[in-house]
Amino acid sequence: MNIRGFIDTSFVDWDKRVSCVVFTGGCNLRCGYCYNFGLVLHPEEFDRIPEELVLGFIEEHRDFLDGVCITGGEPTLQPDLEAFCRRVKELGVDVKLDTNGTNPERIEQLLMENLVDYVAMDVKAPLEPAAYSGVAGTSLNGGLSDIKRTIEVIIASGIDHEFRTTVVPGVHTREDIEAIAASLKGAKRYYLQKFQPHTRFDELNKHPPQSDEEMEELAEAARRHVPETEWRGK
Repeated sequence: MNIRGFIDTSFVDWDKRVSCVVFTGGCNLRCGYCYNFGLVLHPEEFDRIPEELVLGFIEEHRDFLDGVCITGGEPTLQPDLEAFCRRVKELGVDVKLDTNGTNPERIEQLLMENLVDYVAMDVKAPLEPAAYSGVAGTSLNGGLSDIKRTIEVIIASGIDHEFRTTVVPGVHTREDIEAIAASLKGAKRYYLQKFQPHTRFDELNKHPPQSDEEMEELAEAARRHVPETEWRGK
């Protein structure tokens, strides 16, 4: 698998679990607020990490690790994702997958084979083509139906999961958050993530992040549709 980053110990990437984090290179979206923009735009500039090195670490520390988080970039672009997950599961370690939801067939395959234990899907904007394409930084064309399908697949599967939205000042409104939450009815949990300014995309750094009070107001609005809604970035 095209692994371009690895964190051997994380206490924040999987709630209440000690995990290691595998970063895959490449993504089919161009979200302006992406903090992993290097992996998205120029994955070849990062050293490729041998799969066997990662799996060896997991095997050696599987008594300490609660799980492996696979993120990116967009992991479902990797043709050998299932094979990698299978090898991790064979080591007796759980797998968490981070995804943008654009590849429902891959998600279905992973779930059908019981290769993941937790799915975290980013929902960028209300499920309307212009709004979603604007935030995702690329025209989705028919891709919005894929995103809707992935949401349906995750919720219907019964797998432990979360949906999440990075709330960008000047981009997302309260109405946007309510619309997103309404499209997630039946979800186990929904997280709003406070935007963290960085230097890569200056146009998004004009606005300061929302205050804690504003984030709580947005979360309260979303709870009308997904009762277990919280926010991150306190």
